[in-house]
Amino acid sequence: MDRKALSRQMRLDEQRSKAAQDEVILPITVRIPAAIRMTGIGRSKLYQLIARGEIDMAKIGTATLITVESLQRLVERNRR
Repeated sequence: MDRKALSRQMRLDEQRSKAAQDEVILPITVRIPAAIRMTGIGRSKLYQLIARGEIDMAKIGTATLITVESLQRLVERNRR
């Protein structure tokens, strides 16, 4: 690769890197405190909804993760 081509490739790589840094990645799961903040419901109510199967969760190691999609569905089901 000659110098010009190398320089051009380096500029392209830098532009791609900057674009990747600007990309927003939305979470698919959140921990219990974040789920409480996102919905405004209390911790006990959140655990009740999990027990009734109204909110999806995953247990990975000691982390309890709540799917953002299930929180969105909960709010949609209860809209008036």
